[in-house]
Amino acid sequence: MAVFALQTIFSKAIFLLLITIPLSKAILSPHYYDQTCPQTEGIILQTVRNATVHDLKVPARILRMFFHDCFIRGCDASVLLDSTPGNKAEKDGPPNLSLASFYVIDDVKAKLETACPHTVSCADILAIAARDVVAMSGGPYWDVLKGRKDGTVSKANETINLPAPSFNVTQLIQSFAKRGLGVKDLVALSGGHSLGFSHCSSFEARLRNFSPLSNTDPSINAEFAENLRKKCLEPNKDRNAGQFLDSTSSIFDNDYYKRVIARKGVLGSDQALYGDYRTRWIVESYAKDESLFFREFAASMVRFGNVGVSEDGEVRVKCRVVN
Repeated sequence: MAVFALQTIFSKAIFLLLITIPLSKAILSPHYYDQTCPQTEGIILQTVRNATVHDLKVPARILRMFFHDCFIRGCDASVLLDSTPGNKAEKDGPPNLSLASFYVIDDVKAKLETACPHTVSCADILAIAARDVVAMSGGPYWDVLKGRKDGTVSKANETINLPAPSFNVTQLIQSFAKRGLGVKDLVALSGGHSLGFSHCSSFEARLRNFSPLSNTDPSINAEFAENLRKKCLEPNKDRNAGQFLDSTSSIFDNDYYKRVIARKGVLGSDQALYGDYRTRWIVESYAKDESLFFREFAASMVRFGNVGVSEDGEVRVKCRVVN
């Protein structure tokens, strides 16, 4: 979303700096708002659906936002906080500068504050919205556990802990393990790249001067690499240039895994999943059986949504600022 179109520009050594985020100690429940705000999920779904009608990029952006939130301090909506004169927040860290559609969460929050003041946390809104955009795009539906509180700390320099698009499988496994997630979670959640787009900066190192022995990353299909070079010119003056992460980028399906097997993974970290025996068999199983992928993606999203959740914190009135 790791997420999840995780587009970072850091070196391969970053994984040494990863911090450990424990799984939740809070008690979450799918029925948390049943008595206090039963209309929560309906308001979120309707607002996200309306936003998507006007901008088809919203689903991929919301899913990526959720991944980038949970990977730093856990699922505490710290990615939503704006920077202040005394603090540069996560959303202004290098890998998060391309995050977008924060206005959708703001709109949801405003409606929920009208319906149920001071009740629904921004962290829960983001978790539910992430589920909804997957289901709206043809993917699985799951019951989101709720009861998260919103964090009060957000630091741009901590975005160094996001998995880099150049990570190999060992680095990816270590990154996910520090968040209490296993190898299957890694491969399943990588399927979030079924939705989304990557800018050239996240993969152009694979296309030119890759190593003293090879100009191009040898794990990438030669024809596909040539197509990417045409989109990512050198020098690249188009900041919006890039590539969709699979061929059905607005539909949540298992095409991502089929493309990885065909050596057409866009990010190095995507293609690495097929080059390592620890993950290759999982990639193959998801490519063959979309229903299996859907079941395991949903289960991994529940576990991922439980990372770093705490009962300490607050319910923000506005998601961009602490109370």
